Amino acid sequence: MSRSLNEVGALAKRAARGAGYSWGLAEEAGQATRWLCAQGLDGCGALAQLLRAVDGDPHGGDPHGGDSAARAPRIEGRDWRGEAWLCPLTAGAALSDRARMLEGGAVTLHAVAVPVLLLPFAAAAGRALGGTVHLRIGSGIAYASGTALYMDEPIEPGPADATVDLAAPVGAIRERQSRARMDDATLATLEVFAHRT
Repeated sequence: MSRSLNEVGALAKRAARGAGYSWGLAEEAGQATRWLCAQGLDGCGALAQLLRAVDGDPHGGDPHGGDSAARAPRIEGRDWRGEAWLCPLTAGAALSDRARMLEGGAVTLHAVAVPVLLLPFAAAAGRALGGTVHLRIGSGIAYASGTALYMDEPIEPGPADATVDLAAPVGAIRERQSRARMDDATLATLEVFAHRT
């Protein structure tokens, strides 16, 4: 089914809040989901996958369930780690806030769950630095800056390590979309979380 980007952003925000994120991170989740959908990627599916993991779904792979501190990045120089895996929303927000670190070289984020959710934050960092952020996630490579995304190969679902640095973009820019598509199962998952808000 097709939804407007505004609808998707609002639903994603409510769903993230219902999964236990603070209002600030829920807002970031809404913006990130909308940004991915505008790039023609399955931002809604990515967020639904993350929220199931955060909620302690046995198929989500998070033994810590609702323990957000276990998923927050511990920054040790240029290596960022969580106790189990890194949440791409908290790690992405930290990356965006610390964009200047990228001027000194690559940063590696270890075991990022649903790493495609890092892309909007990398784009924000690129915009702040007036450049393009290069991400290597498993076998996938992407370049992001502002509203532009250069990506030929899909990003694996994760958890995966992500290396982030500054580089000139390579490849074709993705065509922007004005609407988002999501399947019924994804919509149902996001609505379940949103109804908890």
